[in-house]
Amino acid sequence: MILMKRTKILVVGAGPVGAIAAYRLALAGLEVALVEADAFPREDMRASTLHPPTLSMLNELGLLDTLDAQGLRAPVYNYRNRRTGNVLAFDMAEIADMTPYPYRLQCEQFKVTRLITPLLEKLPNAQMLFQRRLINFTQDDDGVTAHFETPFDIETWRADYMIGADGANSIVRKWLQIPFEGFTYPEKFLTLSTDHPLEKEIPNLATVNYVADPDEWCVILKVPSFWRVLVPVPDDSSDEQILSEDNKTAIFSRLIGAEKAPSVETAHRTIYRVHQRVAERYRQGRVMLAGDAAHLNNPLGGFGMNSGVHDAWNVTGKLIEIYKDGGDADALLDRYERQRRTVMLEFVQAQTIKNKQAMESATGDVTAMEQELSGLLADPEGRRAYLKRQAMLSSMEREATIQ
Repeated sequence: MILMKRTKILVVGAGPVGAIAAYRLALAGLEVALVEADAFPREDMRASTLHPPTLSMLNELGLLDTLDAQGLRAPVYNYRNRRTGNVLAFDMAEIADMTPYPYRLQCEQFKVTRLITPLLEKLPNAQMLFQRRLINFTQDDDGVTAHFETPFDIETWRADYMIGADGANSIVRKWLQIPFEGFTYPEKFLTLSTDHPLEKEIPNLATVNYVADPDEWCVILKVPSFWRVLVPVPDDSSDEQILSEDNKTAIFSRLIGAEKAPSVETAHRTIYRVHQRVAERYRQGRVMLAGDAAHLNNPLGGFGMNSGVHDAWNVTGKLIEIYKDGGDADALLDRYERQRRTVMLEFVQAQTIKNKQAMESATGDVTAMEQELSGLLADPEGRRAYLKRQAMLSSMEREATIQ
């Protein structure tokens, strides 16, 4: 006889989105199980920017001080034109009256998960379960029944609700047959991590830098241990070519010169595809999608992981209201979809697409993007509105207006 394990809320996927969702529910006193296919938290280097609304959420969970000590504050970010050498600096101190956190925190996403999982294991109403791969699930009017493959057998769980935070290739989304609308960029993206002191090689380098160039735009940002460089690479290049020492040297030659580039050593070289996609629905019955399972966007602006955390915060707030205050479950969970999907389409998708187009457009002349940003530097109110939007404060305000 197969024994069925029970919990109130099942969270699938122990990345930062799933971990934050499970931890908030557990702190609210709800029974929760966080289930992860891998044997331990993955050391994912892709996302590393935490915006002010996310910092507020982490502070409410009692996590911010630890992450702040493990991260690097970035109050200033630069837009640079590689062709002209123009540098435009934006200082988030100008919106210090809007948020207690007028900076980005550069902190790799795996640090969030590695902080939360042991804390979750100490709570009597929470379970942290690794090496459990979701196979399938069903739902009825009263709950969700999910089946997981473990190294030893098939494990069955019964929960009132399930949150699918299981990433871009979400089994939850696919099992629900929810279309994932959008497109995939034709080029691949390469990230390189190095402890080479780029700040000594590139004048006026900030902690976060967006470098515009129609031939090879790039992002240069600092995390505590490394500088990380993100560049697009042609789709017809083989992975072997992209990851080669010759390609690494060519990339850094264009950044710091051919003489110094060969001496640059990298700790990580990672290739990945980038998409702009949004799930047609964020909720189907008692199952909700969050994070990359619900949406994907390019990394320009650092909105992806933050949007996922905001999903987690919203849906867990709705579930807490259902259990603690007897709220109308259908109405609340439908509102979760309306709020988060609308913000994703209106703000995150639109802004990240615009950011990428601007990075690709730089020529030897002053670009339209530079003209716009230069105008903002001369316009205090416009500049504050821009900083507010890039800090994701505007998207949170928009979310609150959607009923």
